[in-house]
Amino acid sequence: MPPIIMILGLLFVALFILVTVLEKYGKRRSEEELSKITRYIFPLVGIVLLAQLLYMLFR
Repeated sequence: MPPIIMILGLLFVALFILVTVLEKYGKRRSEEELSKITRYIFPLVGIVLLAQLLYMLFR
């Protein structure tokens, strides 16, 4: 079996286990907590995109 198929299979199994465990034991968040968390998502995505652009330019 090619290694890539084994890696993808293991990732799928790990993701399936992680999602089921988090749904069962995960903490429910209130709307206020979620709004605080989502406030940081767009700036972090922008920083990552900028870092990737700089990496590609100076590589």
